[in-house]
Amino acid sequence: MEKHRERVLSLENLTIIFGGLVAVNDFSLELYAGDLVGLIGPNGAGKTTVFNMICGQYRPTQGRINFKGREIAGLSPDRITALGIARTFQNIRLFGNLSVLENVLVSFHVSLNQSFLSSMFSLPSYLAEEKRMREKGMQLLDTLGLAHLSQEEAQSLPYGQQRRLEIARALATHPSLLLLDEPAAGMNPQETRELMSFIQRVQDDFDLTILLIEHDMKVVMGICERVAVMDFGVKITEGSPEEIRNNPKVIEAYLGAED
Repeated sequence: MEKHRERVLSLENLTIIFGGLVAVNDFSLELYAGDLVGLIGPNGAGKTTVFNMICGQYRPTQGRINFKGREIAGLSPDRITALGIARTFQNIRLFGNLSVLENVLVSFHVSLNQSFLSSMFSLPSYLAEEKRMREKGMQLLDTLGLAHLSQEEAQSLPYGQQRRLEIARALATHPSLLLLDEPAAGMNPQETRELMSFIQRVQDDFDLTILLIEHDMKVVMGICERVAVMDFGVKITEGSPEEIRNNPKVIEAYLGAED
């Protein structure tokens, strides 16, 4: 079935070495349009390092990163964002003193088609585009059920709503590939259940391909169609949630081998 869908992301034999330490070794993974794939593994397995290579924070020592037919390894983070890849972080990175709408507008400014001078002197063209961005921002918040909070300070929101806002800010860059780094971290069971439904709705509404790092196995097994497992920087297996749940290598990675 995957052969009939567009290949969105191809990671080929990614390796990255920090001062002699191999953090990720020979990692490969493919994502097709509409996929919702989980990337799991114990702490320190190399999952976030893979995200950082995809998004341009790190340049792989070896290997290739192909996004929609274009090699992106080594491109700057802003260029990768402009191509259509967005991410969230394990630790929420909102502008706490800004409003919910202002946090979204920060991301919209990435695609603002105005010069520095037009913004500095508040020229009519700049003001018109600023107005359009605010309207788009409110439309986005409305779609995500956050419009009623648009004027609230981000830091005053409940934790679960802050997570949603961070996803909203990522969506404001108009991605086709969304990387979510432990979105359920710190959530209570009710918030986690709501997040699962939220992610699935966002994927459908925005026609996204999603790669998800998550430690909460209820989230991974509940919404991911396919799961890749890392341990000590290496992908040890990949398969359906059911296959992963019963894989001895996965059980050993999480629980340790018996003597």
